[in-house]
Amino acid sequence: MFSYYLRLALLSIKRNPILSGLMITAIALGIGASMTTITINYLMSANPIPEKSQQLFYVQVDSWNPYEAFDEPNEPPNQITWTESQNFMRDATAFRQTAIASSNAVIEPQDQDSKPFMSSIRLAYSDFFSMFNVPFLYGNGWQAAEDNDRALVVVLSRKTNDTLFGGENSVGRTVRIAAKDFKVIGVLDNWEPIPKFYDLTTDEFGSPEDIFMPFTLKEALELNNGGNTNCWKSPEGEGFKSFLLSECVNYQMWVELRSEQEKQDYLNYLHNYVAEQKTMGRFAREQNNRLSDVMQWLKINEVVADDAQIMLWLSLMFLLVCLLNTIGLLLAKFSGKTAEISLRRAVGASKSDLFYQHLVETACIGIAGGIAGLGLALIGLQGIKALYGEFADKVTSLDMNLVIIAIILALVSSIGAGLYPTWRICKIEPASQLKDQ
Repeated sequence: MFSYYLRLALLSIKRNPILSGLMITAIALGIGASMTTITINYLMSANPIPEKSQQLFYVQVDSWNPYEAFDEPNEPPNQITWTESQNFMRDATAFRQTAIASSNAVIEPQDQDSKPFMSSIRLAYSDFFSMFNVPFLYGNGWQAAEDNDRALVVVLSRKTNDTLFGGENSVGRTVRIAAKDFKVIGVLDNWEPIPKFYDLTTDEFGSPEDIFMPFTLKEALELNNGGNTNCWKSPEGEGFKSFLLSECVNYQMWVELRSEQEKQDYLNYLHNYVAEQKTMGRFAREQNNRLSDVMQWLKINEVVADDAQIMLWLSLMFLLVCLLNTIGLLLAKFSGKTAEISLRRAVGASKSDLFYQHLVETACIGIAGGIAGLGLALIGLQGIKALYGEFADKVTSLDMNLVIIAIILALVSSIGAGLYPTWRICKIEPASQLKDQ
């Protein structure tokens, strides 16, 4: 029976190409606009590490000015000081933990024909790679002993390895960074977490760093600060060491906690740590320690901008307007079929048969509109890429999930739009129509 209704639907669409085309166009415009903004919001708010996002927690403690809030009155700073980074890593209370920070330095290629270039650096502890499931193309990360020894070892991104070594296995080779020779012990495979959740203080949708090296080299090599640095009072003294020991926040801290009990134990550790620091004249504000898992941390930092959410709602409202137009066009189309419908009723077709027949027709129109809408969405996403450049590359690609969402949205929308016109046409009494004929 479905195949019969499908044939009738296609014949009806062919008999009224202008009305059918207008309906397909209306649905396509609504789907195209809504899918463009749905795609951006979907990718911006996606879970970047779904397999363990509920086990990774961002650490916040309130070491800020007792007389002035850092941001919101009840919010602790979104980073920690060097002192906390060292103390938390020394105590090693969590299952895994890493303090991280960003920096940059000049790389001097071994090829004399290649010019030195500035590279971004991610300072981290050895647990970083296992905590964040970082994939390796060659080699692996360093060990805890190399953290303690401040070993001159690095892990290269795949892009950097391609630039320096032509994509070859560079493990064991030497690269000169910041006027020091480093041994390459690993090369990352393609790794582009969206958003870049492990550090949201600068570019949430930027690419991972070019180089990864032990966090402890920050002090040994006096590497400069990357990202945001905020201080509520000036360092006590001059020089790099004084700055490290200041109340300036520039570092991030992540811990991996496998259960609710481990989370509670770590919170208790933070409470005790802050209480101890208070006795030393620090942490003058009220206790305000936070552990936020990955998705909570993305929400706190409002990774999905308000503008993007507003555009999403506006596009859905535009889709609703398109569907209202589709309802009007369906009413006009079905009204022209009253004689045909009355004849079918007279020869034995029930109201439910007619209802299903016309729903199949609206579904066909909806699928056609959805496919056309996907094309318009692709055009819209390309336009956004052209406007925003590299930033938009990661949040403007349609995957299979989004394609399925688009088709389902078009199908449901068109069927919903067709319910009232179909119900109304099925209420027509055939006797009056046949008598007129």
